[in-house]
This record gives sequence, structure tokens and C-alpha cells, in this order.
Amino acid sequence: MSAATIDLLQREISNPDTQWSLGTFGAIAEFSRDRGEPVRLVQSAEAVSALTSRGGIALKPDAAIRPFASEGITKTGWNQRIALCLPQDDCAMNQRIALTEIGPDHQAPREEDRDSILFDLGFGALQADFCVRIGDRNLARRLRDHIGRAVFDHGDPAMGMILEANPHRVFISRLGRIEVYQPIPPPTGESPEGPHTHVLPRLLQSRRTHPATEPVPEGMVPCAHLYPPHPARDGLGEARPFDAARYRAFQQLMAACGDPETSAIKQRVVEAVLAGEPPSEIVCGRNGRTSIRVALRQMKAGGLASSALGAWLASFDSASSDESDDEAALHHNG
Repeated sequence: MSAATIDLLQREISNPDTQWSLGTFGAIAEFSRDRGEPVRLVQSAEAVSALTSRGGIALKPDAAIRPFASEGITKTGWNQRIALCLPQDDCAMNQRIALTEIGPDHQAPREEDRDSILFDLGFGALQADFCVRIGDRNLARRLRDHIGRAVFDHGDPAMGMILEANPHRVFISRLGRIEVYQPIPPPTGESPEGPHTHVLPRLLQSRRTHPATEPVPEGMVPCAHLYPPHPARDGLGEARPFDAARYRAFQQLMAACGDPETSAIKQRVVEAVLAGEPPSEIVCGRNGRTSIRVALRQMKAGGLASSALGAWLASFDSASSDESDDEAALHHNG
């Protein structure tokens, strides 16, 4: 693991505006915290963590970790993220397919949680285990009656017991864990602000490790994500005045740990627009076309007003009918 990766994790864990996620396509835990919210931070070469009264994240970076920065299109703007990847051969977790009792959670970041019992929900994902932590001994005893059954099976009462009890959710990968202490919202309710989880059985059935719209290096699997502060929207996804410093900061990350071809395509587009050139085809694949659209939207958000930009937008970004809702469905923040 490079010194740059350690510096990245230490810097971002200390930033209250950076958000995090861990999971797979169809089930993720998300961690965020408010400015001024009491937090217990750890920043070292061996581990980084942030714990609040609503949840926590604890990562122990693997030597094989590869951060990969990328951007994507949303309905009205763009998203940005850094995938913390491991080689496919090194990322696998237990891939249990039924409710399983693991035992006391000796690895819990908080001492008071270490005697509570972890139950793996058995989602069968490659790179993450999805658990609940049960402190109520009576509930643990009742759940043991349903060990070995799939929690989504018709007639299995285990998930109903869990939803009613609102236990801690603990999602774990080879890089660490995210824990959520806030209540589980009802099926018709919205997720709370701050740490929360999304579990979408329909998406889980695809067995994909990440949305099809997210580029990931060949042979690598994202085992956690971090989302540095966005230049054009706040942590709740609401529009905010464009922040040029945030924009430059992420572009530097794209240059350091993103796809060089993506950065080169964006640079060509920016130079062409600033030079007043008319729209022209740039040879690239699907991800390259996304990069063109991201570059154009970023220039527009940054306040550039020119006939050339308008022409490029009309040529490359005039319709949104081809947008995938993969990440919007997964994160509810698209």
C-alpha cells in the first residue's frame, strides 16, 4: 500500500463532508457525519475509523488496496467517487446463503458491543458479509430457530423479527466495516440522514459487485467507497453554489488514481470548448462518452457561458433517456 493511499484515507476520514459506503450491488451501508457532531477518530498507517452515536466506519487497509477515482452521469449532474478495490482473488468474504450465527462480535469498535451476537443474513455476496448484531438474548434465541433458512424465503419470520427489533447493522469486507445504529425505516419511510443501510433483494439477485455504470479496473472489485465533497451539491444531494476548490481537489484525485484516458478525453473537450471549436466526434467508448458529458456539465456548473459550450451540450448531452438508474436505485442519491 502506497503512502499516497494512506494519506488519502487519513485525510478523508477526518473530513466531515466526505461520505463512505461498503457493500455490494443491492445492499450497502453508508456512513456520514455532520459538522460539529461528536466523533471519535483514528488516523494511522494501520487503521482509520470514525465513530459517532449514529454509526461508524473502521477500515484496516490491505496491502493490495487500489484506490480508483471515477465520475458518472446522473439525471441532472454528475457523481464522483473513489472505489477502494482489491484484486478479485483477494476480496472474497464468506458468501453465506442462509441465516448464520457467527458469535460474539469481538471486532466491534466499541467495547460495549463486543458481547453482542453477530448473525450473518446470508445474502451470498462476493465481497461483503451483511450482519445484524443482537444484544437481546431472547431475540438471539428466537433467531436460532431459523438458522439455515434464507431470510427472504416466503414464510420465514426471521427478517420480520429483525425489522421489529432494529438491531445494529454491521456490513463487513476485507477492508473493514460500516456499522449503523439508527433505526431501520419502515418500507414506506425514507432513510434517516447520517448512517443508514439499503437492502434491495431484486438488485442482489443480479450477483453483480457494483453498478454497471461504475468503471472499475479489470480484475479488481470495490470493497468500500469514499465520496469526497461534491462541488455542486451538499451531502444530502441538494444543489449548492459551485465550489471551485472542491472541483479542483477531485480532479487532482482523478489525475492521481483515475483512468488516464478519461482525464485525457475531458482535457481535450475543455480545450476545444474554450477555443470556441464546434462540436466534433472524439473516438471513445461508452465510458469515454460519459467523460465528455461530465466535462461539459462541469463547465456549465462552473459558470462558463459560451455559444461553443451550448453547441457541445446540444450535440452530446441533449437527452437523458439513456441514463441508467443503477446507482440512483442503490444509493437513493442519484
